Amino acid sequence: MQATQLWAHWQALLAPCADAFTYPGFQRFTEWLTGLVLNVEEHTITQSLIGLNLAGDWKAVESFAEYGAWDQDALERATADLIDQAPGRRWYGYRVWAIDDSKAHRSSKRVWGTCTFHEYTARCPNRATTVRAHNWVVIGALLPRPSQPAWFLPHTGRLYFRKAQLPAGETFRTKCELLVDLARREAAAIDGDHLAIFDGAFAVRSVVRPLRRPGAGQPAVEFLTRLRGDARLHALPPTERPPGRRGPRTKWGRRLPPPRQGGRWPGRWQEGQAWLYGRWRHVRYKEVVCLWAVAGPQIKVKAVVAKVEGYRKRFTVASSARDLSGLQLVELFCARFRQEDGFRDLKQRLGWEECRAWTKNPIVRTTQLQLLAMTLLRLLQFRLEEAEGDSWWFHPPWNKRKARPSVLDLGRLWWQHRAEIQRLVAEEEGT
Repeated sequence: MQATQLWAHWQALLAPCADAFTYPGFQRFTEWLTGLVLNVEEHTITQSLIGLNLAGDWKAVESFAEYGAWDQDALERATADLIDQAPGRRWYGYRVWAIDDSKAHRSSKRVWGTCTFHEYTARCPNRATTVRAHNWVVIGALLPRPSQPAWFLPHTGRLYFRKAQLPAGETFRTKCELLVDLARREAAAIDGDHLAIFDGAFAVRSVVRPLRRPGAGQPAVEFLTRLRGDARLHALPPTERPPGRRGPRTKWGRRLPPPRQGGRWPGRWQEGQAWLYGRWRHVRYKEVVCLWAVAGPQIKVKAVVAKVEGYRKRFTVASSARDLSGLQLVELFCARFRQEDGFRDLKQRLGWEECRAWTKNPIVRTTQLQLLAMTLLRLLQFRLEEAEGDSWWFHPPWNKRKARPSVLDLGRLWWQHRAEIQRLVAEEEGT
């Protein structure tokens, strides 16, 4: 791999983003983003520019982060188009999105956008019971791969505040409202069927119903989520009125057993194999088309209970995408864990926890840049694999089982050509 080829691929990926900036702003954007992926230690603006031998531009880039023209909608549209061109974008006919919230931890009350939340000490024994953090609702694409874990490509996110800690001038929006808005934006940007996957924490009326029954002019989005243990499920109501019965027809059928007793749902058990959590696993499952109290009587859902090899507890999920089989729904929901891996890489490799600022724009723009950096690195990886196979990344002799490159491998590739990249960026800066 030559540095000029690497840089050409990188420029091709960055080019669609140019419409979101002025010409000088796009140059600063390119510097900032390239220095971010080239750096392996701190990911501040200054450190990123030092990695490019452009430390003298620190003031210009910091001013760009604070005051520069930045069309967020145009940038999100350009990124959505790039993601849609990725190989394997459709999974069982759907453009699949994973949505979750994440906390990027901080230690100062004075950092813009921080809020206080209480961490369960049983889950996090090494943390203080009270932690100050940025809370983000993030959406990203899930791309399937045969017999391997899916890829997660983060797209964008929204910063969330508790109402009691909302900064002056900001409008309060719940996490559920932010999730629905992000899913609708993706469906509006790209035509086709979209499937939003989220955890049971978001399996509430304020998320499920707006996704499937949007207002006028807003796109509908299918959903897939985990059923809570107390979920109320009902059989479909009878199509004909019982003889001699008067009054309005019932909206709900008879009550079904709760998810923890899913084995008692009507229908037969089925068996199959799916790629779940890193390997092929045997799955025994049962599915039923029913009504869910959270979704309302107008929305039919497919509820699935599954016994997965290697797990004691059953999986119980529900989805409005009733054309998918129960086995496919379990496979898709288990692929959602790749978003958690993506959050880890964003924090450990791209410095998601390192951003500190006194005002809003640098906080929001830095996070957007880090999400974009990870997505562009993955898209760059797909181009490299198409052109050169897997010869471009390091295969450690002590780990024969490693079959796919990581974000760290992409960082190593950039570091190997650091001097040439510095020269090419300097030439670009001079034009």
